Amino acid sequence: MHLVLTGSSTGIGRALAVRLLARGHHVWGLARSDQSDFAAQYPAHFRAARCDVAQWPDVERAAAEVTAAWTQLDGLITCAGVQGEIGRTLTADPGRWSATVRANLDGTFHALRAFAPLLARAPRRAKIVCFSGGGATKPRTNFSAYGVAKTGVVRLVETIAEEERERPLDINAVAPGGIHTRLTDEVLALGPAVVGAGEYAAAQKQKAAGDAPLEKALGLVEWLLSPASDGISGRLLAAPWDPWPTLDRHAAELAGSDIYTLRRILPEERGKSWT
Repeated sequence: MHLVLTGSSTGIGRALAVRLLARGHHVWGLARSDQSDFAAQYPAHFRAARCDVAQWPDVERAAAEVTAAWTQLDGLITCAGVQGEIGRTLTADPGRWSATVRANLDGTFHALRAFAPLLARAPRRAKIVCFSGGGATKPRTNFSAYGVAKTGVVRLVETIAEEERERPLDINAVAPGGIHTRLTDEVLALGPAVVGAGEYAAAQKQKAAGDAPLEKALGLVEWLLSPASDGISGRLLAAPWDPWPTLDRHAAELAGSDIYTLRRILPEERGKSWT
């Protein structure tokens, strides 16, 4: 496959690039950091563009570069993200809070928008995998900017899936679970007084777990890029907990349901009547 991967220079993005290259895929990595050393290791299959996904002109230029070199794009993975502003919401720095949302939410949209024309040329079903996670399905104290942006990513995925229902395109969001990355180290460096005792303890647990949780996240992305996931679209799948390896058996049922989506819960759905 020919794949574009944002956030390919560090963390999960870097691990994904290595995994996909090992499978023989062609990967074009977008990141703010220089990746020439990495490209030198995989001269036949990895290319890179220096790009801040929060800046539309950067992404637009990168898309033009990819389009000039490739006749099609089989898949897009939006992994770029920052933890950004951390602390109580009502005392947060407005500039840093906004920049956090832009990097995570706008950055995802920019990639989707810029590469949509090239994805339309895919010879079979095009695949899009967007990274959601921390704070998307429940409030995450002291991480409001990150959580709001990641929730927005899920709704963006659901909306595009509905809008493009008649096209051969699958778009889904991934919750990778607790994985030790530079974001974990940021939490540990800030300490419990800033991030909260619960977040600090979770970060310690992530660091101690090593790479084991990462394998599930990488496996889910590979599965979503494969024909096994054809027809499954507009879903938020949690790598550590959801039975994604067997969801192909339930593709038709999923298509007509709100399973693995973000929805409002009504009293009667909990066996209550509040009229």
